[in-house]
Amino acid sequence: MDQVNSTEGPDWKLWEQPEGYRSKGLAAFRASLAARRQGDEAFQRFHFALLEAKHAGGKDHGKRETLLEVAQQAGLDMEKFEQDMADRSELGTIGEDYTAGKGSLGVFGTPTFVFTNDQAAYLKINPRSIPTGNDAVTFFERFVDVARDQPDVMEIKRPTPPS
Repeated sequence: MDQVNSTEGPDWKLWEQPEGYRSKGLAAFRASLAARRQGDEAFQRFHFALLEAKHAGGKDHGKRETLLEVAQQAGLDMEKFEQDMADRSELGTIGEDYTAGKGSLGVFGTPTFVFTNDQAAYLKINPRSIPTGNDAVTFFERFVDVARDQPDVMEIKRPTPPS
């Protein structure tokens, strides 16, 4: 979000900002890198739990407390997680991921789903009405049918009626 919406110009890079730089997303990126260091399964658990905390729980994914809570829920080694979160040596990975996603797929936000036929789609759901159980499976299948198999559909947005 900070990189995509930056007014700093094309040479400004979020992942190159000094320690303490105020960002809505950098802490979550750093936490994800720390989770990834504990293995693919640990990363997947953390990533899913973070998305759920943000989108279903309304928690601020930029706050350290939220990231620590999610890491604990995901069963990560907390001492290693905190050490790795403080390590800036892999911040360039964020830039590599950003550049690859934006350059080849036009990714501008998460969650963006990339399908095996190279179609990609960003999905935003009202966090107050996320489907569950079989409704979630049905919803996702319908989403995939449109996003993956109907490449001529470029955007669907719902207008918000005045209250």
